[in-house]
Amino acid sequence: MTGQNPVFIPGPTNIPDRIRHAMNMQTMDHRAPDFVDVLAPVLRDLKKLFRTETGEIITFPSSGTGGWEAAVTNTLSPGDKVLVARYGMFSHRWIDLCQRQGLDVQVIECEWGTGAPADRFAEVLAADTAHEIKAVLVTHNETATGVFSDVGAVRAAMDGAGHPAMLFVDCVSSLASMDFRMDEWGVDIAISGSQKGLMLTAGMAILAVSRKAMAATRAATCPRCYFDFRDMTRANAAGGYPYTPPLQLIFGLRTALDMLFEEGLDNVFARHQRLAEGVRQAVSAWGLKLCARSPELYSNSVSAIYVPEGFDSDALVNHAYNAYGVSFGIGLGEMAGKVFRIGHLGALTDVMVLSGLATIEMAMKDLDYPIELGSGVAAAQEYYRKTSANAMSAAA
Repeated sequence: MTGQNPVFIPGPTNIPDRIRHAMNMQTMDHRAPDFVDVLAPVLRDLKKLFRTETGEIITFPSSGTGGWEAAVTNTLSPGDKVLVARYGMFSHRWIDLCQRQGLDVQVIECEWGTGAPADRFAEVLAADTAHEIKAVLVTHNETATGVFSDVGAVRAAMDGAGHPAMLFVDCVSSLASMDFRMDEWGVDIAISGSQKGLMLTAGMAILAVSRKAMAATRAATCPRCYFDFRDMTRANAAGGYPYTPPLQLIFGLRTALDMLFEEGLDNVFARHQRLAEGVRQAVSAWGLKLCARSPELYSNSVSAIYVPEGFDSDALVNHAYNAYGVSFGIGLGEMAGKVFRIGHLGALTDVMVLSGLATIEMAMKDLDYPIELGSGVAAAQEYYRKTSANAMSAAA
């Protein structure tokens, strides 16, 4: 039997059968008047996920990278200055995209394994008395390093400096896995995608856009056509898309939202925290270290784990796949060959995570890693056993 093993990459994630069945549908006429009955509730319910009352939800047939491009091209002009910190592969790629769009990118270089430096943002913004910086860009959850950043602290730094720049946040690998508070944190554009916490296939960029950012589209001169906010919002208001929509993804998204709300968002976030902590317990038992430098930076959707000196993390990931048919994340950018990544987001349970930990343990033992077989699994088992709702109910 093949194709039955779960994946432990940071996305795309495992797709629940209920969502797969929802996407297994006959085509329909997206120009028909009843399509609005499908699309409008999805856009409305996405606001609950971003925790926004006033933000506009805009979706594009794309990946999160298309969402990045849409955010900058709709609100900025060539030559505009943006401020961003580089602390992982995805913040690095966002920087590259901005530079290719002709923006003046002011980069704060950070050590990989650290997060968004609110204090350094504050210093730069306070010094920008002419308010030349038009936007601050933050990667909420850096999947290359397993680092979670405090967006609220960045907003506080911006407010403390009295700076009017917009705040753009990449929440591709955090939305629907960790709490995100667009309105509370004063986020102007939040960018996510369908293939991670939302448990869908890749193919949809999902953005929440503030009124301030929508107003900025009037002056922005970066070229855009396919990713034009105005075209999409006008079409959405009339019940459709300006071009052919990804119907199957929209139907899958409806079911994904239903599943998240049925579980309860707070329960979803608590589940991800619990799964992540079990992985962290296993890492400690193996005697290995996380790339994230301190507990407040630990991501609840992915852990990046250093291999011991003299070992190649890519060889480990390849061996796990070739020998046991299970996928883990390789190291990216500066982390290539140094870390392997365990994705623990989306449609996962503690039992599924234990299977992944057991598999990577076998792969490490096969390659003569200095670990004790079963140690990480046992540590995670003990944690999950003590924190299981069923176990706690039985003990009571």
